[in-house]
Amino acid sequence: MMDEQGFAFIFDMDGVLTDNMSMHAESWVEVFRDRGLEGLDARRYMVEAAGMHGHDVLRHFLDPDITAGEAHQLSEMKDFLYRVMSRELIRPMAGLLEFLDAARSLGIKLAVGTGAVQRNIDFVLGILGLEDAFGAIVCADDVPRGKPAPDIFLRASELVGVPPSSCIVFEDAIPGLEAARSAGMPAVGVTTTNSAGELSVFENVVRVIDDFRNMDPDALRKLALGRHLSNPA
Repeated sequence: MMDEQGFAFIFDMDGVLTDNMSMHAESWVEVFRDRGLEGLDARRYMVEAAGMHGHDVLRHFLDPDITAGEAHQLSEMKDFLYRVMSRELIRPMAGLLEFLDAARSLGIKLAVGTGAVQRNIDFVLGILGLEDAFGAIVCADDVPRGKPAPDIFLRASELVGVPPSSCIVFEDAIPGLEAARSAGMPAVGVTTTNSAGELSVFENVVRVIDDFRNMDPDALRKLALGRHLSNPA
């Protein structure tokens, strides 16, 4: 039986709904190589910047004072490379569709909170057939600050009408887990981008998974609620 205030699952998109972060990483590496930056490899991107807004990635690795116009141009170049590279490879994470169906049957609200731009959101959700699966979709352009700030997840919580403490975030990236922690939300770590050990250090992580197979959404909800009640703010 659902609690009176309801419950919600908020999913990062890349690396959670689909295992595509390596394609994002390789696209960034190619853009940076074209700009003369040879010291960046896919693994470094995954650890330091996965889940961040494209402009923040460029500020982090290339130039903290990059202009908005140049950042937009390079981000567009990267996203084009990514879509070409990934179009035939994107698949739903194992067990995801069944997990979403089970959560909906329990009345759990579903949302997406991602650092991706709208065009990439439409691209991925369209391929996965999940365009209408979520009650709210929030990207970095919808809020003042992207991850690791909590704005994306807090806005998703607001849109689905569920308090942050009754939302579980599903995240593969360190900036995303930092954002969930700052939002006061429990989280499930997904090991597509970082190892179980790297994800488990976050005290708000209630479980670490490789995929959604054999996941029970009601048991997960009760686990998160139990953790919250035993560690009151």
